[in-house]
Amino acid sequence: MGKGKLAKFAEMETFRNVFQYPYSVVDNVPFTMKGHWREEYFHNNNPIVLELGCGKGEYTVGLGSRYPDKNFIGVDIKGARMWTGAKQALEKNLPNVAFLRTSIEIIDRFFDTDEVQEIWLTFSDPQMKNPRKRLTSTYFMERYRRFLVDRGIVHLKTDSNFLFTYTSYMVDNNQLPLLFRTTDLYHEEGLDEETRDILSIHTYYEQMWIDRGLNIKYQKFLLPHNGTLTEPNVEIPMDEYRSYHRSNNSGASTSK
Repeated sequence: MGKGKLAKFAEMETFRNVFQYPYSVVDNVPFTMKGHWREEYFHNNNPIVLELGCGKGEYTVGLGSRYPDKNFIGVDIKGARMWTGAKQALEKNLPNVAFLRTSIEIIDRFFDTDEVQEIWLTFSDPQMKNPRKRLTSTYFMERYRRFLVDRGIVHLKTDSNFLFTYTSYMVDNNQLPLLFRTTDLYHEEGLDEETRDILSIHTYYEQMWIDRGLNIKYQKFLLPHNGTLTEPNVEIPMDEYRSYHRSNNSGASTSK
């Protein structure tokens, strides 16, 4: 690990808005704030919104700046990236913004029943070879149900046609209530001013895709507690381009 990363990790240990619980820690140290984020950290009764796979935390900080009457928590395992957003939140004096460094596979260890109102998935790895690792898979939807309120909102913003298509099949096949869907967000007409403002927050990776001329895709849907979720059994064309730390080198052209 480089000196820069080590310095960031050391500084993050001093950040009051960062909680670090990777696998090696959470197995031995219980997270006592589960179910008590509002009273023990945010000191209010406002809704809680998660950004899962927050990267540098641009969306978490951007949303927190726009909505002081909501609480935002960015979640990622990459601490060196998270450092950027955590530091910005402190510099901007945003008491409604926090960061949790952990693996999303164990996210339900940190939030209790009905503790979260919304989830944002911004430019998640499409995981074209492994459906269980996709953050919009039914595997993860079942985990989200453990702490997301009934009919809580899930947002997906992505450059990946594969992940967008897969998620669309997952939503439609399970008859999840769809609120909005577009394959070309920044050329979509009829968006109200508030929605356009929220969706205009650009992450570091998003700007890379925009600069490469890729369409940004977005959809949001409700996740009811009732009903059995099933995976879509459809072959989907794999992304042809090489994305950040992503490659299609299997030789396959489609995947389920």
